[in-house]
Amino acid sequence: MIGASAAFAMMWAAMSSLSSGPVPYNVAVAADAARVETPAPEIGSTDASPEIASDLDAVQAELMAGDPDWRASARLYHAGGGGATGNDSLGCRPIAMRTVAVDPRVIPRRTKLFIRETVGLRLADGSIHDGYWYASDTGGAIKGQKIDLYTGHGRGSMAQARRLNMQTLTIADAGRFDGCPPAWENASN
Repeated sequence: MIGASAAFAMMWAAMSSLSSGPVPYNVAVAADAARVETPAPEIGSTDASPEIASDLDAVQAELMAGDPDWRASARLYHAGGGGATGNDSLGCRPIAMRTVAVDPRVIPRRTKLFIRETVGLRLADGSIHDGYWYASDTGGAIKGQKIDLYTGHGRGSMAQARRLNMQTLTIADAGRFDGCPPAWENASN
């Protein structure tokens, strides 16, 4: 197996030496493999960044270590293009990377959730997710141990969380919230 930089160098050399014509298959495959980004390590893994792990407050650390309240299969949804439109089931404006649609018979609406797999997730603006989500939406296709994570507006908003799609996530009950889910500035409080 060759490293990413070696694969890129081979591809570049092959392309530079050819004035025109096809690129050899093994060079093209190696170049594609070199471009694949490695997902960020999860907090619970041994590869987790010490900076992220040290940023956990005492409550987050307790939620990470405790037994989960639920395990649910996750799907992603977004506004626009046939995705979510308007307000959530509480009548609130959905908050990207905070709003969760749930089956209220399994996870009660107005529950503040802590989803372990989202801690440390790098968001589009460069900030890091703290793991807190808000069960403020429902959906006809959400039955049983399933949740939908709202990613924002447009299909591109799902890129930051794509590795979570169709995964079983570990969820802890972090309390209740009143009103609408808070904006990012004060969501962890």
